[in-house]
Formats: sequence, C-alpha cells, structure tokens
Amino acid sequence: MDQVADGTAALRVLAQYWRVTLAAMLGWFLDAFDTMILIFLLVDLRQTFSVSLVAMGFLLSVQTWAKIAGNIGWGWGADRFGRKLAFMVGVIWFAAASGMTGLAWSYSSLLVIRLLFGFGYGGEWSASAALLMESVPSVARPLASAVMMAGFEVGYFMAAAANALIYPVFGWRVLFFIGMAPALLAVFVRWGVPESPVWLARRASLAKTGERRKFRITAAGLQGWLFMALLQFQNTAIYAFYPAFLQTVHHLTPGAIFPFAATYSVASVIGKPTIGYIAARFGQRPTIIAYLMISIPGAIFFTLVGGTAGLYLGAFLMGIVANSIFGLVPVFLSQRFATDVRSFGMGTGYAIAGLAGSVCSFVLPLLALSLGLGGAMAVLIIAGSVAAASVAAIRPKQLPGDIPEPAAA
Repeated sequence: MDQVADGTAALRVLAQYWRVTLAAMLGWFLDAFDTMILIFLLVDLRQTFSVSLVAMGFLLSVQTWAKIAGNIGWGWGADRFGRKLAFMVGVIWFAAASGMTGLAWSYSSLLVIRLLFGFGYGGEWSASAALLMESVPSVARPLASAVMMAGFEVGYFMAAAANALIYPVFGWRVLFFIGMAPALLAVFVRWGVPESPVWLARRASLAKTGERRKFRITAAGLQGWLFMALLQFQNTAIYAFYPAFLQTVHHLTPGAIFPFAATYSVASVIGKPTIGYIAARFGQRPTIIAYLMISIPGAIFFTLVGGTAGLYLGAFLMGIVANSIFGLVPVFLSQRFATDVRSFGMGTGYAIAGLAGSVCSFVLPLLALSLGLGGAMAVLIIAGSVAAASVAAIRPKQLPGDIPEPAAA
C-alpha cells in the first residue's frame, strides 16, 4: 500500500539522510552528463573518425547493450556483495571509461571504450537506487527517489551548457576528461555514506541461520518490469528525437536548440522533487496515474503547437510533468522486490526499459514517414502514457519489498 504522509514531514526526515541522497543524485547526474555529451557530439565525432551516422548509431546501441548487461550484472553483485561496494566500483569504472573516451584514436577504439562505459553506467544506478531506498525511512522514500532522479536533468543541462561553452574553445576531448570527476564521488561514498542497514541485517540473518538467499520474482516484480518498459518507451518518444525535431521541423540551428533543452531540463529538475513531495502526500499510484494523464495534452503542445511560445510551453510541460514521473521509479521498483533480489530486480527493470527505449527509437522514425516527426512523437507519447497508467493502476496482492525502517540517522 502506498505510504501517505505530510510532504513537509518527509522533507524534514530526508534532511537527516542528506549524504546518501546527495551521493545517489550525484551518481545519476555524472552518468547523465557523460552520456548526453556523447549525444551532443555525435555529428562532430562522425566527422573526426570519418564514419557515417549509422556507425555512430551503432555505437549508441552498443553502449545501450552494455548498460543493460551492467544493470543486471551489477544488480546481482550489489545483492551479493553489498550496495555500497557496487556503487563505488561502478562509479570508478565509468569515470575511468569517460576519461579514456577523450583519448580515443579511432572509431574502433571509441566503440570498445563506450562499451566499457555502458557497463559501468548501467551498474551504478542499480546499486545506488537500492542503497538509497534501503537507507531512508518510508515516509521520505518518494521524495528521496525524486531527488535522486532529478540528477539526470541536472547532468543533461550541464552537458548542454558544456557543449555550448567549453567545446568551441577546448574541443571534444576535454569534455570527456571532465567525466573523470566521478572518481571523487567514490571517495565521498567510501567515507561519508554507510552501507544499507537492510542489506547488513539480511546478511547477518543469513550467517546466523545458514539460510540461502532466495531469488524469486513475483507478480509485483513483473508489474514493475512492464511499467518500466512502457514508461521508457514513452520517455524515449519525448527526448530521443527532440533535437532533430527542433532542427528539421522548426528549422532551428544547433545553437538555438539550447534554450528549449534548458527549459526541459530545468522543468524536470523542479518537477521531480515536486512529484516526490506530492506522492508523499497523496500516494504513489494516484500521483503516477494523474501525471501520465496530464502528459497526454502536454504531448500535443510539445509536438504539434508551433511558435516560440508554444515550443517553450511544450518543453516545460514535458519536463515538469511527463519526465518527472521517473522521479518515482526507484521507490516504485524497490517495493516490488525483496531484499535478496532487490538490486537485481531494479537493475533488470532498467535493462528492460533500455530495450523498450531502443524499440521506440526504431519505431518512431518509421512512423514519422507517414505522420511526420511531430505526429509520430505525439502518437507514441500518448500511447505510452495510456499503457503505463493502465499498468500502474493494477494493485498487486502483495508487495514483497516491505523494507524495514532504518534506525535514525
């Protein structure tokens, strides 16, 4: 059952757990920064290494496949060896791969390096999300979840700013060298963030009783995976072709895209903590369903209304409403998997989401041949919103992720 409480009380409680919340948010922020830098530089890298856009698309696919493997593999490792250790190793891994990207000397070397990056990128989220959800009290989990996920938009915004300000002066390699900064986050986690008390208690229990870990997937877990697939399908229809939409449909230059990307990012940064606050007050399920329904008219403004004002309004609505739903993903998934399989289940959910996103990336341009890019985006955003809301409305008979309350910070 959804936990409902006063949003202000949730904020006061979460303030006591600022270290683990900040660590999880920064991990997601740094992941997003490096990933979006690559997307912004696709055309330039294609020219640098004299390859086609198809080849660069294949590179993104390879990175996505590696991320999927990382989600699952790192999730298993976090269940077996601890959330904190997996979090730190994942951060160091993708930080090193980011720096190595700046040293790439050929397309082949870039391909291998981004494969390594994707594996670390996928694993960091699986461990940090489970660590956060098991470290904060239930009253603060929706808000903690939302704050963590807001890190992605902060990273998106900073990547757009770096591409506009740093790249013209210092070149693309420096942008990836900046991606080595996450190594400092591992130091903060090592000395500033304790291991999950829930995972430690479960390990002690297993050692005392001799019981083996139970890896079971329930109907609630399957619901979580399906919801993630549909939500990511909808979200991919929002952002994957958004720069191309602005350039080809509205004839904006690459530099003119930044204000709209910034509007989307800032709205998302505001929207995710807001949805966490609302969910703490009114419950997760009604909040998720309401936001998905509001996303439907928002999609119309986002894709089919022209003019500068319309474009700004559409970007704002998609950021503050549609994209903000991802703020509740960690808490939604954590409730659907028991401690023994929580990080694995959550990581697998993100892996399945990645597959669904890749399907959308393939279907959308095909649909655009008949509906136009804006029409195709609108149809898939609306369809994904309705389908995800329908799945979220289901009430599982049991939520196996009944996380015990941690001791006071």
